[in-house]
Amino acid sequence: MNHVAAAAPGTPVRPPRSLTALLTCAMACSMMQLFLLGALGPRLVADLGVSPGGLGLAVTLGFGAAAVLSPVGGRVVDRVGPRACLTALFLVSAVALTLIGAAPGPGFLLGAVALGGLPQALANPATNRAILAAVHPERRGAVTGLKQSGVQWGAFAAGLPLAALAGPVGWRPAVWLAAVAALGCAIWALWVLPPDPAPRAGAGTAGGAGAGSPAGKGLGRGQGGDRTVPWLAAFSVLLGCGIASVNTYAALYGTERLGFGPTAAGALVAVLGLAGIAGRIGWSRIAGRPDRAVRLPGALAVGAVGATALLGASDRVPVLVWAGVLAMGGCAVAGNAVSMVLVMQRAAPGRAGQDSALVSAGFFAGFALGPPLFGLLADAGRYGAGWLLVAAEFAAAAAIAGRWATHDRRARAHERT
Repeated sequence: MNHVAAAAPGTPVRPPRSLTALLTCAMACSMMQLFLLGALGPRLVADLGVSPGGLGLAVTLGFGAAAVLSPVGGRVVDRVGPRACLTALFLVSAVALTLIGAAPGPGFLLGAVALGGLPQALANPATNRAILAAVHPERRGAVTGLKQSGVQWGAFAAGLPLAALAGPVGWRPAVWLAAVAALGCAIWALWVLPPDPAPRAGAGTAGGAGAGSPAGKGLGRGQGGDRTVPWLAAFSVLLGCGIASVNTYAALYGTERLGFGPTAAGALVAVLGLAGIAGRIGWSRIAGRPDRAVRLPGALAVGAVGATALLGASDRVPVLVWAGVLAMGGCAVAGNAVSMVLVMQRAAPGRAGQDSALVSAGFFAGFALGPPLFGLLADAGRYGAGWLLVAAEFAAAAAIAGRWATHDRRARAHERT
């Protein structure tokens, strides 16, 4: 029995809570294996003989695989529908986590993490298509922010309950527990989501804004007239570079330069994640209005530059690091959620999965590129230069977003004349 019906005129504005919760879990599961690598890193180094550099390589491999697979994943979502793809996302996540928990050595671990790139590639396209199919347009921004916060909830789950469980029972059972949870979510998806409609040649699906919506009119969307996706993809590469660098090195910076203990350094990452949850939910609600959504990516990137300045200044005034991670979560981490709202507002019928995937591919590419660049400076003890690099990445992202907003405003003005 399915509990979610497609959105149509006259349907309730507020979607079922079960759908929002399921999509939030999908975002959390899609990246759980990478969060567990970070949270369980010391245990993996000790038990599997993985070097610290090898651990970083595993993270880069996971995001690299997601970036390569995302365009294909988007086309698959548009072709077969969100129900099948979300079920596959949970099942592959469960398999990847099971293999990580059974890994006898570093090589096997790398293969399991690479497999985990497939759920990442499916996550945004499938969840966005599900929202477009079942959520009233007035509520899509809010639901998108909630489901995007699942990424941060996944980081929280890996860093606190699962990492704490690894102490008394071992890291392998903790990872296998996450695999069981992912399997349970696959069954839940089959229960909650309606069957995917059969593809119809020449007909638009629920995968886009639709020709009758404001976002679907004019500018030749899907025909090359609207360049939203290339702009957002370029923006997302730079945004991902900066966010991944902060995620990876904030705790290490706290211990090596600010004199924090392991618990306080870990709290920096927790604060970053919680601020990211609030930022994604709040800014996505605001982005529900298309006129505001266009301006938000540039504004959030400028805020991220300011947050990075606080991190750099904390070398002299350590208490500023807390303000820095709060601002980083509220601005930079929220930027990806706003990008997804824009994709859904602008996608042509039947292309929401592909467009979401292309923007996600840029974001994942940034996550793969950013930490190695920052790591070269961190290895040399040059954290100040590292924060300057991150600030430059966010500034470039702001410039791209500002240029696109100007282009979009002029195109719309020309359309009205």
